[in-house]
Amino acid sequence: MTALVQDAGVGGLLRDWRRRRRISQLELAMRAHSSARHISFVETGRARPSEEMVLRLAEHLQVPVRERNALLLAAGYAPRFTETALDDPAMAALRDGLERLLRGYEPYPAVVVDGTYTMVAANSGVTMLAQGVARHLLAPPVNTMRLALHPEGLAPRIRNLPQWRGHLLEQMRRQLALTRSAALRELYEEVDAYPVPAGGHDPAAPAAVPGFALPMVIEHAGAVLSFVSSIATFNTPMDITVAELAIETFLPADPATVAFLRTRDSQ
Repeated sequence: MTALVQDAGVGGLLRDWRRRRRISQLELAMRAHSSARHISFVETGRARPSEEMVLRLAEHLQVPVRERNALLLAAGYAPRFTETALDDPAMAALRDGLERLLRGYEPYPAVVVDGTYTMVAANSGVTMLAQGVARHLLAPPVNTMRLALHPEGLAPRIRNLPQWRGHLLEQMRRQLALTRSAALRELYEEVDAYPVPAGGHDPAAPAAVPGFALPMVIEHAGAVLSFVSSIATFNTPMDITVAELAIETFLPADPATVAFLRTRDSQ
């Protein structure tokens, strides 16, 4: 009979991540070039996975970088991934690159956020849209979900708020399915409970733009602007801070928005 070589700590964690991803032991084994028998033994604590196997399984299970350290610790290994503050001198090149990217995207809005939607950096396009927002929502640290959905934030000016709100909440739910972040769960529960401002919203607004993506349709300075957003992250990050950064850019969804922003930029 095979003796237990460790407690079920790392095995239980890996089994939980596998079930979250709805992957069978056989499928995971094939992806990781292992065997279903070995995966079973790891999950039940009958086999101790090597450090390389822990990282390989974590990669194929799309375990967030922060959680990969927890897996390594549970398996008896040292954490592999550092967490460097963004204002650390070692991050100077990253900060400079992000600032150049944001400036280069102007006059269109662009913002960098961390894993709980705290604003790390933003360009003048975001500053423009935030005009008129309650001061307490703009006091650092600014949270972009609060900024968008709070009744004193952008929400009253978003013409298709029910649809855009639903999109943002679903985005957060998908992220919660990939992480164990208590802070993110708390934020989700907070913004989900915000009352939806009544009046002023046009549910038909999205039909006025091409149907390739749901736009955010927002009133600003007497104009109605439409944006579709895209989110970019870093490939193969080796630092937790970098792994949790996301760059969201807002692309004009109609000619009127392009014209408004170009006119404003030329003034």
